[in-house]
Amino acid sequence: MGELKDRRARKKAQTRELIRSVAQGMFAERGFDDVTIADIASRADVAVQTVFNHFTTKEELFFDGRVPWVTGPAAAVRDREPGVAPLLALRAYLIDTVTGLVSSMACPERRCYLATLGASDSLRARERELIHEAETLLAEALLEVWSTDAEEAPADPLTAAPLTAAVWLAAARVMVLEQRPLVSEGLEPDRAAAAVQLFAERLLGQMETSLELINGLGEPLPRTDTGWPGVAVLRAG
Repeated sequence: MGELKDRRARKKAQTRELIRSVAQGMFAERGFDDVTIADIASRADVAVQTVFNHFTTKEELFFDGRVPWVTGPAAAVRDREPGVAPLLALRAYLIDTVTGLVSSMACPERRCYLATLGASDSLRARERELIHEAETLLAEALLEVWSTDAEEAPADPLTAAPLTAAVWLAAARVMVLEQRPLVSEGLEPDRAAAAVQLFAERLLGQMETSLELINGLGEPLPRTDTGWPGVAVLRAG
């Protein structure tokens, strides 16, 4: 019985990988908007419903396996080595991530991915949702670790957690985006990556230090209704 269950799980994983590989190849060839789920099912030799059994939307198919940065920042905070401060772990993760993303622009497949993404309104809209998801997950992770470690926590973790998540992830994203036109104009990706790594080390280091301003407030900010949804509400939405 266990062996049969394992075979089914392997078959399911193989089918999912086939669908994803076929779909992402077709998106690269024809563009995202010109490929339908029926086209993907036909080329993968599966039923349309089989595609939907594995992927809810076409956008999910495009991004599947390509956006480790959604869960990565939160995981870096939660899974850090003992004795490593949360922001130190986050800074190290983001430096590695922005450096890797910039250096990957040397890869034709990565450039094709970016071109396909840039040409589709629906993909850019989904990317914004993923960015928001990454921000929410990171804010929750920071609030969680600061709630269990009084020594590492700022005076007002409820404010500091979403603020840190929003500012740090926005900074990392801008650093990557600003390198894309430079690489397109001929700057070698390795040189761009080296430059952005140095800049990220300096900027994020300064941002880590600046959190001491929040630490130094002494008292949490008063809880008032600003009309802006909190982290839990944002995630539910």
